[in-house]
Amino acid sequence: MVSRPLPGPPAVPRPPSAPDPVPDAAVPAPAPSLERILYGPSGLGTAALQLIPRIPGAEPEAPEPGGKPAPGDPVPGLYFHPVPEPDPVRVEEVGRRIREWAVDEVRAVPPEWEDQFDGFSVGRYMVACHPDAPTIDHLMVATRLMVAENTVDDCYCEDHGGSPVGLGSRLLLAHTALDHVHTTKEYQPAWCDSLASDAPRRAYASAMDYFVRQATPSQADRFRHDMARLHMGYLAEAAWAEAEHIPEVWEYLAMRQFNNFRPCPTITDTVGGYELPADLHAQPAVQRVIALAGNATTVVNDLYSYTKELKSPGVHLNLPVVIARREGLGERDAYLKAIDVHNDLMHTFETEAAELAAASPLPSVLRFLRGVAVWVDGNHYWHQTNTYRYTLPDFW
Repeated sequence: MVSRPLPGPPAVPRPPSAPDPVPDAAVPAPAPSLERILYGPSGLGTAALQLIPRIPGAEPEAPEPGGKPAPGDPVPGLYFHPVPEPDPVRVEEVGRRIREWAVDEVRAVPPEWEDQFDGFSVGRYMVACHPDAPTIDHLMVATRLMVAENTVDDCYCEDHGGSPVGLGSRLLLAHTALDHVHTTKEYQPAWCDSLASDAPRRAYASAMDYFVRQATPSQADRFRHDMARLHMGYLAEAAWAEAEHIPEVWEYLAMRQFNNFRPCPTITDTVGGYELPADLHAQPAVQRVIALAGNATTVVNDLYSYTKELKSPGVHLNLPVVIARREGLGERDAYLKAIDVHNDLMHTFETEAAELAAASPLPSVLRFLRGVAVWVDGNHYWHQTNTYRYTLPDFW
């Protein structure tokens, strides 16, 4: 069991006041280094903790005045960990298999979308995020789910016919492909038929079927829970779009804790071929670390997709836009502040992950924390290098 859960934020907000003086003896020792924890120990019996390479973090300086990041450069000033180039053999094989699945098996990608699907580079994405996956089959579990989630987002919410109107009904019915309906014999066949009625449901149903063959029952239930969180975030954003409401910054960040990448790193143990037991996964300290990782990676998405989203019709909510509207900042200053928000989240994630690893140095906990951290790194790598989808704003 986790020996001491980390404290989260206070349950009830309190008005600001001057802090009480802290005696020197009560000042906590510096947090253990995340690099030391996540590189893993050495010695007999520790081989399972040595599977994932990780490169120390980098907080690059902004370009010189008048300079501009080149295509494929990271966001200037963003704290991140570079990753090794993903295995090209695996990238090619995952790319081949996922194309067959998406185009032919579940018919989620019609011919007119195939260039966009190829430009997504999902094989490179998933190989970068899961370097400890023991086989291609393990990688495909994550890859199918990623494509299925994006199919739902595109078709129901955004690029390919999505709309906030009626979204709740569509999401609920799609969610039943993940969390099956248990009804009477008379009505069960109609529900079964519905799973093939559109691309999002076909993709969800097939991806989940492959996933449950690889996952334990508790891992599958964990994933269903996180997908319900994701869908709740979609609905909040849709409600704001219908009402033409710009949320406060804290409200936006609360929504993005649900509408974010969390379902992806939470399955890192399934993809790695092991299990973080349910009682450990449910510990508040573990949940907080996962949430912080999801929040940081989602701000990465906001930063890299900023210019892409500005080209879409209407107001597309992302963190720089919300900061600009709610805090009265110019576009550049709001974007730079969003970088600071990301960096704060990343540093908090790393500090608390290291403290949790030091407090609970169980092999499954350490490996899971390392897997989540490397997923964070791989997610940044994909956003940074996917020049088909993303270009940085001209703010430097």
